[in-house]
Amino acid sequence: MLTWLQRDSLDFPPLDRALREPNGLLAAGGDLSAERLIAAYRHGCFPWFSEGQPLLWWSPDPRTVLFPEEFHLSRSLAKLLRQQRYRVTFDQDFAAVIDGCAGPRDYADGTWITDTMRAAYLDLHLRGLAHSVEVWQGDELVGGLYGLAMGRLFFGESMFSRADNASKVGFATVVGKLRDWGFALIDCQMPTQHLHSFGARAIPRQEFADYLQRFLEQSSGANWRA
Repeated sequence: MLTWLQRDSLDFPPLDRALREPNGLLAAGGDLSAERLIAAYRHGCFPWFSEGQPLLWWSPDPRTVLFPEEFHLSRSLAKLLRQQRYRVTFDQDFAAVIDGCAGPRDYADGTWITDTMRAAYLDLHLRGLAHSVEVWQGDELVGGLYGLAMGRLFFGESMFSRADNASKVGFATVVGKLRDWGFALIDCQMPTQHLHSFGARAIPRQEFADYLQRFLEQSSGANWRA
C-alpha cells in the first residue's frame, strides 16, 4: 500500500502537498517497480530509506540543483583533468558502480541502497533510463556515479570514490557531456558542501516542478554508449 497520508495510487500528488517536517517526506509504502519509479521522478519525487524502514518518498523544498552552464571547475580539478590520471567511461559497468555507491562510508553507518533498490535501478538501466559514469585507474574501478536521464533532465542519485578526487573527475566529465548534449538541469536532490562547491544551488520546489513540466518531454542529444 502506498500512503499519501492515505492515498494508494500509482499517480503522485501535487508537489505542494509534500510535508515540511521532515522536509519533503511525501509518502510511505508502495514498491520500486519501474512504472512507479518513473512516475515518481516525473513528479519530482525520489525514494530514500534505510534497511528495515518502510519505503519513503521525498520531494524536498527547496530543491538542490545544478545548471550545467553554472558548473564551477576549480583550478586543482582542472589540472587533474589535464593530467589524465583517470579514464572515464559511461554505461560500461552499471552494476559495479551501484555496488560501489552502496559500499561502506567513513561518515555513515549502513546504506540506503538496499538489495531491492539495487535491483530496481538495474532494471531502469536495462530500460535505458538509468546511466552510470565509471572512473578507472588502469583496469581498476576507483570511482563513479549513477542517475536517471529523462528528457533534458538528469537526476543524480549517488557517487563513490576509492581514489583521490576520482568521483570529482567523473562528475566534472559527465556535467560537461550533459552541457554538450543540451541538458537543462541536474537534480542533486539534497544540499551538501561538496555539491555547492561545484555550483549547485537551491531553488523553490515549484520552480523545480516548472522545469519538470518544461523539459521532461524534450529530446536531448545524449549518446551514452558513444
